[in-house]
Amino acid sequence: MSESMRVSVSREIPASSEVIFSMITLPAGHVAMDGSGSLISAPSNHQLHAVGDTFLMDMDRASLGDIPEITTYQVENEVHAFEANRLLEWTVGMVDRPKIGHFYGIRLTPIDVSLTLVENYVDWSEVPEKWQTRISWPVVSANMMQESLARLEAAILSA
Repeated sequence: MSESMRVSVSREIPASSEVIFSMITLPAGHVAMDGSGSLISAPSNHQLHAVGDTFLMDMDRASLGDIPEITTYQVENEVHAFEANRLLEWTVGMVDRPKIGHFYGIRLTPIDVSLTLVENYVDWSEVPEKWQTRISWPVVSANMMQESLARLEAAILSA
């Protein structure tokens, strides 16, 4: 894997891994914590339980400004790694197109019963080269991912 094709940030959040995992396995939690400003809603708002679970997200890509001709659309995400209270990874594809090879993930490492290290990452290493040249890398910057973790912490602390 090319390290230049992976962005990863982490933050200690004062909550148990169980509480955080409950938030990140609910698609509405992804909307609440989105630091890109591109997620609008989660029409398939059911708790994720296992590899193979799918969830839809409505997006407005105009806020990212990386592909001007693509604005509002829907993505279908599929869980491809799941460890209860530890790890959630999902692949992304537009509803009417196949997945292009990137995935997002959130890894939780308990520090103690009320403090968890949360790592948020995106990996584009399996994206075909024809897409790598079309998409301005990195689409998801470390700043956006840090903002996502700050929003996740705020959502958990206000719950």
